[in-house]
Amino acid sequence: MAVLIASALRKEFSGDVLFDGVSFKVERRDRMALAGPNGAGKTTLLRALAREITLEGGELAWEKGARVALHDQRPPDQSSRPLREYVLAGTADLSSVEGELRALEKRMAAGEHDPALLRRYAEAQARLEHAGGYDWRDRAASVVRGLGFTDDDLDRPLRTFSGGELTRASLARALASQPDLLLLDEPTNHLDIESLEWLEEMLKTIDAGVILVAHDRWFLEAVTTAVLELERGKSVYFPGAWHVWRREQAARDLHQAKAAERQTEQLARLERFVERFRYKASKARQAQSKLKQIEKLQANRVLAPDHRRRVMGFEFLKPARSGRDVAVAEGLRVRAGDKPLLDDAEFAIERGEHVALVGPNGSGKTTLLETLLGKRDPASGKIRLGHGVEAAYFSQHEAELDERGSVLEAAMSGTGLKRPEAQSLLGRFLFSGWDEHEKPVVALSGGERRRLALAIVVASGANFLVLDEPTNHLDLESRESLEAALEAFPGTVLLVSHDRALLDAVADRLLAVEERAIASYSGGWADYVRAQEAQDAPPPPAPKAARPERATRPAKPKPSALDVVEAEVEKAEARLADVEQKLAADWSDVELVAAHKRARDELDTLLRRWESLFQGSGSTPR
Repeated sequence: MAVLIASALRKEFSGDVLFDGVSFKVERRDRMALAGPNGAGKTTLLRALAREITLEGGELAWEKGARVALHDQRPPDQSSRPLREYVLAGTADLSSVEGELRALEKRMAAGEHDPALLRRYAEAQARLEHAGGYDWRDRAASVVRGLGFTDDDLDRPLRTFSGGELTRASLARALASQPDLLLLDEPTNHLDIESLEWLEEMLKTIDAGVILVAHDRWFLEAVTTAVLELERGKSVYFPGAWHVWRREQAARDLHQAKAAERQTEQLARLERFVERFRYKASKARQAQSKLKQIEKLQANRVLAPDHRRRVMGFEFLKPARSGRDVAVAEGLRVRAGDKPLLDDAEFAIERGEHVALVGPNGSGKTTLLETLLGKRDPASGKIRLGHGVEAAYFSQHEAELDERGSVLEAAMSGTGLKRPEAQSLLGRFLFSGWDEHEKPVVALSGGERRRLALAIVVASGANFLVLDEPTNHLDLESRESLEAALEAFPGTVLLVSHDRALLDAVADRLLAVEERAIASYSGGWADYVRAQEAQDAPPPPAPKAARPERATRPAKPKPSALDVVEAEVEKAEARLADVEQKLAADWSDVELVAAHKRARDELDTLLRRWESLFQGSGSTPR
């Protein structure tokens, strides 16, 4: 049964149409993503469905008694109100129903059994069961813990929480309210990977419809069952997984671009004919016919896809070559005040490696980056950068920005670029025109500060990029642009991010903070997940004792580890060649591109393993 049916929705601002004719249906267990460029109306649509703003047209048909909850990007006000009270306020109606049931039960226990009282009791009980039953408090507590809060946090005033924690509190309130329709605007912001995975599982299991806006591609792929695309005031509904929609969208854009190009060429030919023959008597009738064709084509004009979306231009400079060892830690102990973060940690990063640093929130990732760059002193042990290493740091809080001047002055001082080149750089990072270039750095919003800090890192010419959450506040297209640029960067990268798609695409090795130590894993995020699952899996049952071989049968020699890996390398090379042959025919196939990266990464991992075994065996090449 549908929780909501929306028909021909229309929204205007000051007489200008934001969107019109938007129609869709959401049933329980549907998880519909809203897609489209910034300004298309995604957040506005969510707030209209939450009844916070009105629509100028269309109809919303709701399931009877449907409960709606909205989490958006506006954190709650900082106040003395405890977290517990704020989260449970979303379930105030359930508490009221419980109170009504207790009052009715007392009256029935006293001997009242008239039909009106029994009917009220049945209706109240149905409302509570519709919202999930009597255990709603336990479910609310489970949500709070799943989003990283502790039981001690429940009694803390809201004013004692950070902005990111307040955003998580808003998400907890929406999830705890047991809605029939859950509306989520950027729910992945300020969540670590453990909380992201918890949220993904939560959204897969709740008995509700979900409409969401997000830029986290891994999250969208894990959760989405349908996509509603908003663009140029219209909507397109697509049932299916996120990656299937992206592939269909790319094919549709390509077809539309070609159709628009053909139509433009046809119009040009017709106009040339009319211009040449409209005053020639023998061709006048044909010219008039062509004019009618032109009018018909212009009335049904095919618009090319809108590629004017403002996307940041990432193009790293080719860096100078550093020494082989880029970063080395030996016996490293790191503290944050009295809290121990790392004990006797060791790792090394070599030239050209793209390494991701992962671990739960509070495990010391940012502190380790700052220690590596000399911004903090280690408690003990050694940590150093290698010969010729020039590091550029992008922090979560843009602490490296010079706030003493304008945006243009900060770009020039941070990169060494002259004014024209710095202005061009700022334009690629969406700072356009004199007003934005001369804006004081101290007056920038959080998103603007991050764009400026990224611009400086991109143009720094550094050969060692140290990036702490670079995708925060970036839209989907900009994330993909950054991903492509980092993949192509010939220098060394050390990356901290909760964007698992970015980790999987960019990293060829992961350093994981585990029990105050650093463990190394080959490959990207998907490889790391498989390694963790293998570690957590129960050991295989012991094989049954084999029947003794007869003495006359010689034992079959076992292949060495080197032989096994060589055989795997041959198979991986064959798989890569097969995918590349298919890609040569169609580079627009998103799944083939992903398969090519997996095959290439698999071969790289096997080759590193082979090299390690080969060097350890003292063999000579065959």
